Parts: sequence; structure tokens; C-alpha cells
Amino acid sequence: MKLSAEGMDLIFRNARSNNGWRAEPVSDAQLRELYELMQWAPTTMNTNPARILFLRSAEAKARLQPALSPGNLDKTMAAPVTAIIGYDTQFYELLPKLFPHNQNARGLFAGEEKKAHAETAAFRNGSMQGGYFILAARSIGLDCGPMSGFNNAKVDAEFFAGTGIKSNFLCNLGYGDPAKVMPRNPRPAFDEVCKLL
Repeated sequence: MKLSAEGMDLIFRNARSNNGWRAEPVSDAQLRELYELMQWAPTTMNTNPARILFLRSAEAKARLQPALSPGNLDKTMAAPVTAIIGYDTQFYELLPKLFPHNQNARGLFAGEEKKAHAETAAFRNGSMQGGYFILAARSIGLDCGPMSGFNNAKVDAEFFAGTGIKSNFLCNLGYGDPAKVMPRNPRPAFDEVCKLL
């Protein structure tokens, strides 16, 4: 099987990073549908370290506001939803459930001497899941505005204090305003970035 050309257009070729938003809400059911789709994509040993906070209320957005760079402020406040895509450095606590056929998997990451290894695995796999998040959102008809341009330490202190969770990037969600989409930038050609060995 192969995804249709229309599906490829939806999630890749015609999809754009959105900077402006129409005043249309995103429902809780849509956010659940997004997660329930992205959860099936692969991670190392089924680690699934991504942790997502969906900021929907004015109060939640106000907590995020001090961490945003000036260029990301207005579009984030206007977005129906802003997702904080984080990763749990203590993901291994769930491995007995998530990787049940190897009950020694937790021991590969747990412990002070393995902290750097666990953090690397969490960041790598959480980043992959962040990519899956964008593809899943586009697949269910939502537009995305993924971004860095914020103070991770402030976000972590405000939203993840006392946990092993760290922020990776932000992603605004909703229905984009086509008038605020920037012109498509070029991409490197296959031969510039790929080699066949």
C-alpha cells in the first residue's frame, strides 16, 4: 500500500508552518484523536518519552507568555492551542508496561550512572515523536506552527518543576490563516544532502 497523492500533499507537499490563525476552536476530541494516531509510530524499545501539554485557556497561555521570544508572542497567544512537546528523562519507569517482553529494559536506563544515556534516549525519541505529532495533526486536518524561540528553562520551571520532564519545542495548532503564511522556502536537492553507497 502507498499513501495517496492527496494524503502526501496534506501532510508534506502542501502543508505549511502557520503564523496566523482563524478563530475556529480545536476540540478535546481532536486532541485525543491526534495523540491516539501518533502513539503508534516507533520509538527505541517502545520508550515513548514524549509528554505533551495542550495549552488552551487564556490562563495557561499567560503562564507561557514570559518564556516566549517577541517574534512568537502574538501568534502563540492567537492560536487556539499551543502544545508544549516535552520529553520525560525518567521514561524508563514505564518500560515494564511498555516493553513487557524484556523485564530488564528499565535497568538499561535507570540509575545515576546511566543518567546521560537516559537523557540522550529521551531527547532523541521525544524529538521523533514530535515529528510524528506534526504529521498526525496534519493528518486529522489541523494546521501546525512548530517553533523554538522560547526559553526552555522558564517553560520547564513553570510547567514541569519537580518532574523529569523537559521541554523540547512548541507547536501551535488550529486552522491557519492563509494570508499569514510566508512564501515557500527552497529545500536542498537530493544530491546535496544524500549519498547512495
